[in-house]
Amino acid sequence: MTSSHRPASSAIVHHDGRLLLVKRSKPPAENLYAFPGGRGEEGETAEETALRELFEETGLTGTNPRLFATYVLYPDPGGPDEHHFSLSVFMVDVKDNPMAAEARSDASELGWYTLHDILTLPAPPSVIDCVERLVKSSEEA
Repeated sequence: MTSSHRPASSAIVHHDGRLLLVKRSKPPAENLYAFPGGRGEEGETAEETALRELFEETGLTGTNPRLFATYVLYPDPGGPDEHHFSLSVFMVDVKDNPMAAEARSDASELGWYTLHDILTLPAPPSVIDCVERLVKSSEEA
């Protein structure tokens, strides 16, 4: 087995104590709530992918991406390498009014959720891990 994981990135946007999540309309995370994100394009940095995907899925212009977590994902166990991803998750600021976000591209809907709300939603393990880390850091603050 080769170690060719496709690059993917997602963006965590925080506003008024809530995080922005999109509901995915396409596999591999169809019908799951996740941070806006997706596959990297040729020649893109992980940061550029996170900002582009945020814009494509929500219409928000992200700035100042800061790496928060990385994961190697196998959403299709035993499947072809192109279904394996190296995910970089960034904390991102937005230039626009965050409440102007709208579901676009492969996001069927979006919403703003508290950390504890997110733990009750159907979400990929990487999202739950990030949220648990954010809950822990907010409790320590």
